[in-house]
Parts: sequence; structure tokens; C-alpha cells
Amino acid sequence: MTRRHRGQAPPTVDLRQPYHFDRTEIAMTEDTIKRRAKGLDRAFDILDFLKEVGQPLRPNDIASGIGSPKSTVYELVASLLERRILETVGKDGHVYLGRQLYFLGQAHLRHFDLTREADHALQEIVSQTHETAQMCLLNGRKYTVALMREGERHFRISSDIGENAPIPWTASGRLLLGHLSDQQIVDLIDHDDFILPDGQRLPLETFLAQIRQATLDGFFSFDSVADTFTHCFAAPVRDAQGISIATLCIVAPRADAQKNYNDYRRVLIDSANHLARRINE
Repeated sequence: MTRRHRGQAPPTVDLRQPYHFDRTEIAMTEDTIKRRAKGLDRAFDILDFLKEVGQPLRPNDIASGIGSPKSTVYELVASLLERRILETVGKDGHVYLGRQLYFLGQAHLRHFDLTREADHALQEIVSQTHETAQMCLLNGRKYTVALMREGERHFRISSDIGENAPIPWTASGRLLLGHLSDQQIVDLIDHDDFILPDGQRLPLETFLAQIRQATLDGFFSFDSVADTFTHCFAAPVRDAQGISIATLCIVAPRADAQKNYNDYRRVLIDSANHLARRINE
């Protein structure tokens, strides 16, 4: 060790020279980053699993559901509880999504023009058609309803907001995948998602052909495969590059959809194009 006498200036460091990291230090840093990234992935797995299940669960049940070690899940749950991302429910150790997520969602909505503008568009669609209107998005490898305005009817036609559904089951799926190649679409969609609710398999060739035609038309509609009484209309909301980032949809009883088909189609396409202009300004 070099001794320095009292009053002697400390040694200077030339900041222009590169700092040479010790290999052990770099390895430790990379290992820490990977470990934290894996923990973050599992934390999101916990949140996604609770959202899908839709009810409070014990950490043991969560660990079994997502296929992670119990000790890891208990540690992550404790951390999420501390940050109010999760909350305890009851006295038996159950946990569920916390109110902090609500506040984070509200902060997101205040700065996400698409959501704010889309809500106005849905209200306008309902006022003109009296039918249920939705904004739909891709959520990873699935489809989800992100926003909804119920129609002005005596009976209720609606969907659960945020619930994932297989893309091939939806009218929107034919539009949201239009920018992808055939191989990218095959890689994206789970093999079993081509099995429709009635047990029949949708042929891949049919699905791809519908996607290409819907992209050219800027519109797609069909009788819902999830029930026997509604018809679904969908029109794309495209970004500045022409990619469909969302769809606006109308869900109507089949008889009314047939009777008012041209009017519903016009209203929906006009609303989607107007929304696209607003968010691309």
C-alpha cells in the first residue's frame, strides 16, 4: 500500500482513460441482472395468473398454477404485497391484485391517447347504432376486449374486459394480424387455438385467406363462434405505418345485424378511420 503524508495531494485519476473491469465483477453483474430478470418474469406470471383465474389464491396454489418453486413465489408475493401490487384477502393467506394496479392503470389512461379517444368513438357508435361497441387489441398471443360501451337494449350483450380469447375465434383477429407474414402468424398462434368452441378445427388456409381479404377490405364480419345469436363487425384502427394497432367492433343480434348491415358497416369504418386520424395527428 502506498503511504501518503499529511498535506500531500491525493493521486489524480485520468478520466479520459478507459476503466478496466475485473472479469469477476462483470460476471457477477451479468448474473445479478439475469437473476433479477427471471424474478421479474415470475412476478408478472403471478399477476397474469391471478387475472386469468379471477379470484384470490394462496401462494401455494399460485406456485402450482405457474409451475414455480413455492419458496420463490412466497418471496415474490411478499415483495408485491409490500408494494401494494397485491393485497391480502380474508384471514387464510389468500392474495389478489392490489389497488396500486388501479392507480397505475389510471396513470396510463391519462397519457394514452388511443384509450381516451377510443372511448369517445365507442360512445358515438352506440349513439348511432344502439348496439354494443368495443375496442379490441392483441395481448401477446391472444385477443382481448380493452374497452366497451354497452348498447341501448333491454337485454345485455357484453364481454368481460381484459379476458383473453383465442385470436382465430374473433373477427378482429382477421385484421390485427394483417401486417404479419403467413409464417409469423403460424408461429404466433397456439396450435389448439384453431379449435373452435363447437370442437371443429378452423383450417389454417381458410384463416390466412380471411386475413388477407380483410386487410384489403379494411373490414371483417361474421356470426360469432362463441355463441349462436350475435354477429360481430370489426374495422381496423391503423397507425401512421398502416399497421392495425386496434379494432373497433359492433356486436349485435344476428337479425338486427342482417337488417342494418350496411349502416353498421359504414358507421364502424367511419369511426375507425376518424379515430386513426385523431391518434396519428
